[in-house]
Amino acid sequence: MKAEEVHAKSDDELKEQLLDLRKEAFNMRFRTASGQLENTAQVRRVRRDIARIKTVLGARSAQAPS
Repeated sequence: MKAEEVHAKSDDELKEQLLDLRKEAFNMRFRTASGQLENTAQVRRVRRDIARIKTVLGARSAQAPS
């Protein structure tokens, strides 16, 4: 996922996608430990997507008037 795609989504969509990505990362950790994960680059992609979403959500909350 590119940064432009993340910026285009609403906060609710990002929170939902963040939850899905965290579940996916959790499942990948088990598959990695058991040797069943074939595409190890996918772990890195998911971690970076999670970080990208958290960064955008954090920036949006910092910009929101208090």
